[in-house]
Amino acid sequence: MKYSVVLSISKTHLLSRKKQTLVAALGVTFGIAAYIIMMSFMTGLNGLLDGLILNRTPHIHIYNEEIPSTVQPIDRLTEFKNNVRLVRSVKPKKGQTRVHNALPLMEQLRKMKEVKGVTALVRAQAFYLAGNTRLNASLLGIDVLEEAEQYNLGDYIVDGSARDLAVHENGILLGKGVAKKLSLRVGDVVQLITVSGDIYPLKIVGFYQSGLADIDNIQSYINIKTAQRLMGESANFVTDINVKLFDMELAPAMAKNFESRFKFRATDIQTANAQFETGSSVRTMISYAVSITLLIVAGFGIYNILNMLIYEKMNDIAILKATGFSGRDVQNIFLSQAMIIGLIGGAIGLVVGYGVSVIIDNTPFDTEALPTIKTFPVNFAVKYYVIGVVFALISTFFAGFLPARRARGIDPVEIIRGQ
Repeated sequence: MKYSVVLSISKTHLLSRKKQTLVAALGVTFGIAAYIIMMSFMTGLNGLLDGLILNRTPHIHIYNEEIPSTVQPIDRLTEFKNNVRLVRSVKPKKGQTRVHNALPLMEQLRKMKEVKGVTALVRAQAFYLAGNTRLNASLLGIDVLEEAEQYNLGDYIVDGSARDLAVHENGILLGKGVAKKLSLRVGDVVQLITVSGDIYPLKIVGFYQSGLADIDNIQSYINIKTAQRLMGESANFVTDINVKLFDMELAPAMAKNFESRFKFRATDIQTANAQFETGSSVRTMISYAVSITLLIVAGFGIYNILNMLIYEKMNDIAILKATGFSGRDVQNIFLSQAMIIGLIGGAIGLVVGYGVSVIIDNTPFDTEALPTIKTFPVNFAVKYYVIGVVFALISTFFAGFLPARRARGIDPVEIIRGQ
């Protein structure tokens, strides 16, 4: 049987029951639209939340950790070797917090093909001084331009720019929370008092806001040379080394390798953000589960409508078979009806889903926690539109297969005799 004849009969059946056809198509439309809207919004939101953490977190963090001495003095005495030894109040061994030979180590890391970038960091503790007010200050000395390139520092600067800090050696990118507490503006000078009692005036070149209040209330960025000078150290003084990889999945294995080779503590991004990644995975899983459920419900609607259509078209089926149509032809007629409903509903669903996503993407989203985000985050990845259409066709095919198979087995003699 020619497909043109099959499609012509299918078209006639669908148009003869316009309301039922419309309801079935709308079921697919809303299912596809809801899937696209939910996945676009949820993955966009996940991308935003991931960016807040992952964009600012190195794939591997190398530092020198102070830990209790593994070998106590009493362990060195052979006369107590076979005795029970009890050591109280174990203290960390005395040492520096710096990463020894940091500059040669960084050069070695940059030569690795898996490494995308390596940045140095100097952590300095001080106090913000304003009259009699003293606030704890956590200062991060960085190579500004390198930090902006590797970790999107500019996305978190609400006033000023990373380049402003790079060209001002005695500048500071002040945390927004600190600026609010001390009533400071860009261009003002903030006094810093170090733990040794020295006072350093630094010019405010911009404000930084991460969206995490506990960080913004104490943390600020300065040039790495300024941080070394505040601590009274030389130019090779580095407290942390941050490594960014081309493939983040390699971080756990490489972190263990670095620990064994360089004898420093190395923490990978998966370990540092295990709880956050779990939450992101759960949100994505819930989004998929809800969206697929909507498409399945739409499939059941098509199944019920085609089932009813077969009951109503018993006489038509008998006539078709009596005039030479085979059971396979009848099955193809009803299957084609299901696929037409899926195509029409899916196409409209794509348009509706995209339109609503655009509206959401342009909806204002103003919050002090995320000052650089102006609208709701939406992900317009093509794969979600492709998945929606494919799933719509698959669900409508199976929804129409059982009724079509039933129509194939109808005996026209029994129907005509019953009439």
